[in-house]
Amino acid sequence: MDVTRRGFLKISGATALAGGLGVPFIPKAHAQPPKIVYTKETTTICPYCAVGCGIIVHTRDGKVVNTEGDPDHPINQGSLCPKGSSLYQLSDNANRLSKPLYRAPFAKEWKEVTWDWALDKIAENIKMARDPSFIQKNEKGETVNRTDAIASVGSAALDNEECYVYQKFLRALGLVYIEHQARI
Repeated sequence: MDVTRRGFLKISGATALAGGLGVPFIPKAHAQPPKIVYTKETTTICPYCAVGCGIIVHTRDGKVVNTEGDPDHPINQGSLCPKGSSLYQLSDNANRLSKPLYRAPFAKEWKEVTWDWALDKIAENIKMARDPSFIQKNEKGETVNRTDAIASVGSAALDNEECYVYQKFLRALGLVYIEHQARI
């Protein structure tokens, strides 16, 4: 029998329509629905580098169910590097720290502390560094309200709005040296 490629496709199509060699098509009744069904979709920015790839985070009952690249984002158009692809592990990881740790100067061991204590300690350290170095007026008598003792390097993990608020906070403290990872 001499069957051409086109003839083979015709025969295959007819066979499939006729029931596929006597085996009827039965859909799988045990198929699971996709894991993102009934989830809330939120867009965010990947926290790893300064590229700023867009990510869609799917949550259900306050827990992250899935993360994936955002196809509508102008930077990555849905693609992610290996680090961005593993972002789900940030939220679903038994080894992730959930409480702050503190190691006192010259101590060998870390100790678990409360968030209130940690934030108070950070504020105390900022005040201790800022107050002795604070300059209200320069040599010309102009009000400058600044300190040269503290600097900040921002993170690519912050989106534009968070960077704006963070920069306002740092300026309110009187910082002059404010930089960002994306510019370095």
